[in-house]
Amino acid sequence: MLKISNNPTLKGLSVLCPGIVYSTATGTDLTLDLLMPDTMENDTESRFPLVVFIQGSAWEFPDTGYQLPQLSRISRAGYVVASVTHRSIQKGHPAPAYLKDVKTAIRFLRTNALQYHIDPERVYAFGTSSGGNTSLLLGLTGDMEEFRTEEYPDACDHVDAVIDCFGPTDLSLYLNLPKTDPVRDYALETFSLFCGGKIDLELIAKMSPISYVQEGGFFVPFLIAHGDNDPVVDFSHSVKMVERLEKCGADVSFVCVEKAEHEGTFWSRQIWDIFLNFLDKQAGK
Repeated sequence: MLKISNNPTLKGLSVLCPGIVYSTATGTDLTLDLLMPDTMENDTESRFPLVVFIQGSAWEFPDTGYQLPQLSRISRAGYVVASVTHRSIQKGHPAPAYLKDVKTAIRFLRTNALQYHIDPERVYAFGTSSGGNTSLLLGLTGDMEEFRTEEYPDACDHVDAVIDCFGPTDLSLYLNLPKTDPVRDYALETFSLFCGGKIDLELIAKMSPISYVQEGGFFVPFLIAHGDNDPVVDFSHSVKMVERLEKCGADVSFVCVEKAEHEGTFWSRQIWDIFLNFLDKQAGK
């Protein structure tokens, strides 16, 4: 017979709270799936850092469950993880709707921090592809009034650190792709919807994270990871972003995943180790 100790604090376990509605103001229920470290029923004191995750979707409706199996590891390590939805450009909601929605989700979570055992002073953004674009914008636009909705007006929507995986950093690059590039037609169609029916160069620049990286600015820590064989978001997006951040004095780490394409072989236990180590550093663990 093997005897082992019990786990009176439930440490290392996680629970899933799916389909939490964080906004109804747009006429559509916007939801998030929440992973929380398990706690005892009478535990009203525990507070955990929050990771807001945005799954890549080409700015359509994110699949919040896509990375939940992997994200559960982060939750079991002592983080609340919210995988969030936002409105879709395919449904007539052009930019900056997606960014406004995710910022609303952050304010909702800060407003309900007590209920969900969240430490509102330790909030981190994590996104892939279009969600990486979103996470970078979250880190660079702080509490900018332009991107706020009226919901949860007393809460802040800034984040304290960013993980970006293969996110587009300069959207104008897609408008100048050569006609022979297989991504070109799809990109032009996507960005027409992104802008509400007609390409708007001012809006394209406004939703390009690299536009906000200026000397003398305040920057949260960034971790940027990208596969150098990505056919959807060219590796140069991250290279240029990292170079600009470094030039402006930001704390930025850069991970090149060799031979990795978009999603798929990009993912490994090693990359998740890197992400968790980065989060632990930011959280002071």
